Amino acid sequence: MFPSKTKYKYHFEMVPKGNAQRGFVPVGEFALKALEPGRITTRQIEACRSAIRREMKRAGQLVIRIFPHFPISGKPSEVRMGSGKGAVNKWVAKVRPGTIIFEVSGVEESIARKSLKLASDKLGIKTTFVARGRFSTYKIDPS
Repeated sequence: MFPSKTKYKYHFEMVPKGNAQRGFVPVGEFALKALEPGRITTRQIEACRSAIRREMKRAGQLVIRIFPHFPISGKPSEVRMGSGKGAVNKWVAKVRPGTIIFEVSGVEESIARKSLKLASDKLGIKTTFVARGRFSTYKIDPS
């Protein structure tokens, strides 16, 4: 999962600052929301997607609300200094606090909570479980 075409080969590696502008759940009934800033790689997104689908079986619908637009470059190990910037190693999505990462609909709350907990364990940031139309949020322990 990466962009098909980009204007530039590399981007500056910046840590996202501030909060997300939109944090509501427009499509699904339940969602996984980020509580801290960070970067999520394509491998993490795919691991979360497969874990959610495995738990939900064929029922329900999953929407991925983030996309990895930013390339991260790196040089191979045991290579001498110099000779330019390294090739693109991976693509990441920058996530701010309040960003909705995944949305789930068409399943019971207990199944949605369990599947999003499995996805939360695969991410490197703290997340919370939110439901549409409720003012309270339920925290998922990062451990």
